[in-house]
Amino acid sequence: MAARILIVDDDPHIRELLAFALAKAGYDCREAGDGEAALAAAAREAPDLLVLDINMPRLDGLEVCRRLRAASEVPILFLSSRDDEVDRIVGIEIGADDYVVKPFSPREVVARVGAILKRSRAKAPAGAPAPAAHGRLRLDREGWAALVGEMDAGLTATEFQLLAILAASPARVFTRDEIIDRLHGPGFAVTDRTIDSHIRHIRRKLAALGLEDAIETRAGIGYRLGPCGAR
Repeated sequence: MAARILIVDDDPHIRELLAFALAKAGYDCREAGDGEAALAAAAREAPDLLVLDINMPRLDGLEVCRRLRAASEVPILFLSSRDDEVDRIVGIEIGADDYVVKPFSPREVVARVGAILKRSRAKAPAGAPAPAAHGRLRLDREGWAALVGEMDAGLTATEFQLLAILAASPARVFTRDEIIDRLHGPGFAVTDRTIDSHIRHIRRKLAALGLEDAIETRAGIGYRLGPCGAR
């Protein structure tokens, strides 16, 4: 069955443009014109991914993302204006998988939707096989879950794959560019700040389960897997 995409934007022309491009790529599209309608449609339609505008009436995209993340890990691609960099970073931190800046190319949106869905449906993350456990951290690759004891950190597909990349080579320090290439492929337009935001989000979720040393920062270089409570 075709993946179901919920397009959420208060501009009907943008919704029409994206629905046409995504339908042409083989996706089953649904639409919502504001945040409240988005939450209702998400509950009713059970979409495989949301394309979600940040600036909307009634409920903005950030609040919609927060409410969805309270009960769901459905992938979310944000649409953001050029002057909303802070909002874009906040969006990543509260659980969005990626963002596209307006004005955008419909082909770029289709490509990013495909990449996110591929990550969320893949049988295994890219790169070398990750160890089943490192310290107190355990990666359930079949269930796409990062576990501390029996508690699931609730990572998004992108966050899980990033953590699995680090876990595949625990002693190695990965640069941000290397992480971007492994997550999205060479040449994909993602900023270093997006990776930093994903890292902060992973750290916060794992710290909430008592694992505060999951990822180490190497200043001027990048990131590597931490002891994960193994000291």
